[in-house]
Amino acid sequence: MPTEIVTTDDLREFKLDLVDEIKKILDEYHGLPTKKWLKSDEVKRLLGISSSTLQNLRVRGTLPYTKLGGVIFYESEKIQKALQNNSVQNGISLGRRK
Repeated sequence: MPTEIVTTDDLREFKLDLVDEIKKILDEYHGLPTKKWLKSDEVKRLLGISSSTLQNLRVRGTLPYTKLGGVIFYESEKIQKALQNNSVQNGISLGRRK
């Protein structure tokens, strides 16, 4: 079995490759959660909203959810769609409302 020597240049190159890969992953998710399903506390933290605001979004049908055994879950992808569908710029709604 041949022995291979790792130099500091090899380590430096490895570090740069690793940092590039991490940047690609972060860019891909744009800092969004990678979990498919989020609980209420995670959604409140993500959106920076209160419990009552989250409840209002549920009641009005703005934010779809699933309730399982008394725990409410929100699908990450549907949260992003809801944000896009309700986008407003200069007082003009840009999103599609159902």
